[in-house]
Amino acid sequence: MNILLDDVPYRDQLYPFAATRSMVHIRIGILTILEKWQLAFPGKIYLTSQQSKNNISGEEVVKIPANILPSVNYFNCLKKNASEAGNTTDCKILEHPWQIFELNDWAIRQDFELMTTGRTSEKISVDNKAICPENIFVETGTKINYSIINANDGPVYIGKNAEVLEGCLIRGPFVLGEGSRLKMGTKIYGATTLGPHCLGGGEIKSSVMMGYSNKAHDGYLGDSVIGEWCNLGAGTSNSNLKNTAGIVKVWDKSKNAF
Repeated sequence: MNILLDDVPYRDQLYPFAATRSMVHIRIGILTILEKWQLAFPGKIYLTSQQSKNNISGEEVVKIPANILPSVNYFNCLKKNASEAGNTTDCKILEHPWQIFELNDWAIRQDFELMTTGRTSEKISVDNKAICPENIFVETGTKINYSIINANDGPVYIGKNAEVLEGCLIRGPFVLGEGSRLKMGTKIYGATTLGPHCLGGGEIKSSVMMGYSNKAHDGYLGDSVIGEWCNLGAGTSNSNLKNTAGIVKVWDKSKNAF
């Protein structure tokens, strides 16, 4: 069975994160949407923007909306029976950009199960304090020094060759991607994802950094989505409350209106 992800109809809904690339490259949880499918169905994933259904030869083709955030149970059911493609009751549907951080808690838990089941975590040095260590998974090549990791409220995933410097305070759910680094004294609240090759510092809460981006200094980042190759300078802070305490409005490109 081949999977054809229909990524075209949802681009405007997820502006600006789908303005320069397919929406399947949006990171939510540990993985991008495309990476989730590639992990579950290796070598079987196609995009409507890249290849038409008629050009996919061989096995049965199942067309699925690309804005579905699949659960582990959904993957398991789909592998058994292609007719389960439309049964998305335990999945999430990504329709607006702010849902990237709103649904990140759920997505981290699903990806954590998908990626770590049947695998063994690297050991965490006794120099650190690990709370609920069964919910902490550390890949090879990581460096974690004199920090506190609390996974009681959600899983913590530390990617390959990532580094947690001295004095960091981490509460799950949290993801530190491959090659990423937390500077000394960083405070992390869940649900937060720092994608691959990111740099985190200061205080971060309920935020997603897609990859290759930096918030390296003191300041607060909360309820936010940061794309790739972005840099927040020293002292940068954002608020999840409008300064006037009024209603927050977001422009919808698909409707050309707020």
